[in-house]
Amino acid sequence: MKQTSVSRFLDDAKQNALLRQQLKAANTIESYIAIAESYGHQLSGEELQAELDQMTKEELAEIINPGVAPRIHIKPN
Repeated sequence: MKQTSVSRFLDDAKQNALLRQQLKAANTIESYIAIAESYGHQLSGEELQAELDQMTKEELAEIINPGVAPRIHIKPN
């Protein structure tokens, strides 16, 4: 199965603490795209949003907690 640029970018975010920190500070799809581009990933807002929409809240929290529009705060048990 071919991995998309979005999924490669999100996989990188899972492995890179600095990238996760930058994503947590971002608050718009445009800022996520700019961050992705700074790491060499080319993706569109539609591609990114579609991938994020398919993720569970837990998967999303692992990468960009507290979430993406609307902000969802994930609290550990």
